[in-house]
Amino acid sequence: MQNILVVEDHYETRTWLVSVAEDTFAQAHVHPVGTLEMAFEWLADHTANLAIVDISLPDGSGIDLIAHMKQHAPETYLVVATIFDDDKHLFDALRAGASGYLLKDQPRAAIVESLSGIVSGSPPLAPAIARRILRQFQQPSVASESLTPLSDREKEVLFLLAKGLGRGEIAQLLDVSINTAASHIKSIYRKLNVSGRAEAALEAVKLGLVPGNSR
Repeated sequence: MQNILVVEDHYETRTWLVSVAEDTFAQAHVHPVGTLEMAFEWLADHTANLAIVDISLPDGSGIDLIAHMKQHAPETYLVVATIFDDDKHLFDALRAGASGYLLKDQPRAAIVESLSGIVSGSPPLAPAIARRILRQFQQPSVASESLTPLSDREKEVLFLLAKGLGRGEIAQLLDVSINTAASHIKSIYRKLNVSGRAEAALEAVKLGLVPGNSR
C-alpha cells in the first residue's frame, strides 16, 4: 500500500484509524480527511490504494463515496469502518463496492490483523459481520435453480469464500489442488459478473444461491 485515504469526521477516531493504518502498512502514506467534500477534493488530484471510510459523515454518507470510487477509481480497495452492524448498512456498503466491513469497537489488534489480510487476498470483515452474512446464507433459498449457473462444487467454493477462507484453505477442505480451487473461484466471479469476494457473497445472498449446508 502506498497511499491510504482515511475518511472519518471524529478527530480522535480519525487519529486512531490513521495510527492503525500506519501500523499495518509501515511504508504507506496515510491521508486523513473529515468530510465527503474533503475526500472528493483530495481524490481530484490523488489516487488511493486503500480507502477506509466511515458511513455517517457530517455532509453525507460514506457509502456514496464508496460508490463513486468504485466507478471512478476501481483500483482502490474500499473498506468501511463504522459503528453500524445492521443488515441495511452492511449490504448497502457491499452493493456500493466495499470489499471490507470493520466495526470500530473491534480491538485494535483485530483490525490490524484484518487489514493485513488484504495483501494475501482475505477480505477484512469483522467477525460479527461475517456471521451476519452467513446467517443470510442459512435462510431458505427463494431463487429458482434456473437463476444460477453455478455447479454444486462452485456453490461449495462460494460458501467457503463467504466465510473468508483463502484458496489454499478451500483447496485443503475440498481435497483439490490450489490451481483447481483458483479455477473454481475465477469461474464463480465470471458467472456472477463480479470482481471480488464481497461482491460474490452479496450476489449469492441476493439470489439465494447458497443453501444452509455447504457440504
